[in-house]
Amino acid sequence: MIFRSLATGLFTALAIACGAALSALPGHAAVEIQESTSASGVRAWLVEDHSIPFVALEIRFRGGASLDRPGKRGAINLMTALLEEGAGDLDAREFAAAAEDMASSFSFDVGDDALSVSARFLTSETAGSVALLRAALTRPRFDQDAIERVRQQVLSVIRSDAVDPDEMARQRFDALAFAGHPYGSSINGTIDSLGALTRDDLLAAHRDVLALDRVFVGAAGDITPQELAALIDDLLGDLPAQGAAMPPVITPQIPPGLTVVDFATPQSVAIFGQPGISQSDPDFFAANLLNQVLGGGGFESRLMTEVREKRGLTYGVYSYLVSRDLAQTYMGSVRSANDRIAEAIAVIRAQWAKAATQGITAQELADAKTFMTGAYPLRFDGNGPIANIMVGMQMLGLPIDYIATRNDKVRAVTLADVQRVARQLLNPEGLHFVVVGQPEGLYSP
Repeated sequence: MIFRSLATGLFTALAIACGAALSALPGHAAVEIQESTSASGVRAWLVEDHSIPFVALEIRFRGGASLDRPGKRGAINLMTALLEEGAGDLDAREFAAAAEDMASSFSFDVGDDALSVSARFLTSETAGSVALLRAALTRPRFDQDAIERVRQQVLSVIRSDAVDPDEMARQRFDALAFAGHPYGSSINGTIDSLGALTRDDLLAAHRDVLALDRVFVGAAGDITPQELAALIDDLLGDLPAQGAAMPPVITPQIPPGLTVVDFATPQSVAIFGQPGISQSDPDFFAANLLNQVLGGGGFESRLMTEVREKRGLTYGVYSYLVSRDLAQTYMGSVRSANDRIAEAIAVIRAQWAKAATQGITAQELADAKTFMTGAYPLRFDGNGPIANIMVGMQMLGLPIDYIATRNDKVRAVTLADVQRVARQLLNPEGLHFVVVGQPEGLYSP
């Protein structure tokens, strides 16, 4: 869930101007990352840019919703949603008004692996913006009326997910692959677990996640390394030194076969997957290029060509590598009419098998490289995206020069590399499909 404060037209205009200035750089070759270390030892990466008087700040706390305590599923998600629902001496309305007055923007989000904090503020409002954000991070109010209001919002999401075929399929697959692990259940929790959460549970969740031993910082804009170092200690200095222990690494337990979830709908939704590959694996770029050809390349992919274009079985079919901190999967999704989903699944399995045994062509590899290297610079379209990318790089343990060298690594992948990875990674017999609908001719064993 993401909750954002409002930003004024002035802030929006400056953000757009900054994005335009950066996007004018050829290939973003001028993105130069500096490392800044605060007095307390927190490291941050910075792209210094004084052309526009504003700063984008990204902060991540590793662990995220995976750190929910036993029986308290949904606590960290609810806590995150409440971070700007009042802090320090300000209630929810006063907090929003203060951010609005300074043209500052804050957002708080949480996923399986990290709690993310995004801040955008004018250089002239740095002190006030940092003070307001510090209050949200270190002195959230968790007023009971706010807890109940946001709890009802999350409960509404849970009820909606329970009748959403896409979400039903995803949750069933996760429960199968990650049984007994936080990845195996929704970060929202259940109606029962969410309903039982108390204010004390939210305070405990706050201590478990927002700690200095798991923080990563990226910044871009009108700030020097020395100013950033001082800002970090001012902003984060009151957080606890250590948070909760991380959950264990898990190998997905994905049996081959099929699970059918009966649900009255004219179209079946299928989520499919198998074990995947880590982003830290030396073969990850080869796997990424393979996926681009197989199912990640939109209308140019093999799955789209065979399932949609040639047979008209779907409007869209996709595959994607999912590399989480504690587990990796290779996933895909497709929708088709109940009387055609069985054929769509058969075609997907056949294409998976063909790529596993025959690999891809030299032309397909060349096209995939052109797309991946050409699309990469487009990610750096403003200070916010740059700060976000830098935090992600740090969490993955990538070197500080990764942006400059990434496309060279893509270009260095050979056809032999991709063919080898295809043989090792793709497991057509091991694919598991979770189908939600009333598919004709498909049944759970």
